[in-house]
Amino acid sequence: MMKNHYYQNVSFDKSLKHAWSGLRLIFRDERNFRRDLVIAVCVILLGILFKISHFEWVAISLVISAVLVSEALNSVIEAICDTISCDFKLNIKYAKDVSAGAVLVSAIVSVITGLLVFIPYILELFGL
Repeated sequence: MMKNHYYQNVSFDKSLKHAWSGLRLIFRDERNFRRDLVIAVCVILLGILFKISHFEWVAISLVISAVLVSEALNSVIEAICDTISCDFKLNIKYAKDVSAGAVLVSAIVSVITGLLVFIPYILELFGL
């Protein structure tokens, strides 16, 4: 496969600059990504408050990462599809719907994981 030499990274530093640029862009342009980050910060603060275990931190970190990565990939797929065509095309609708579905799956799994981790701490807090 031929690479586009215009976009080829020549150094690790340049590659890192592109990655940071991507994070700034998704934070600037994607409302859902910003909302997910706010939720992630709240969950992290809850984890600190409840002093969750190492294993629970691993679980929480994995689901937060899954949601943020799936949201980013969904944005990429939408951008590529919109670049290909702004007209209605069944295959583009399929790609967009499936990528949105992947975000939904990761969000549902993260909510379930959050409930499994935090409900015992909340019940203990209220003496139940």
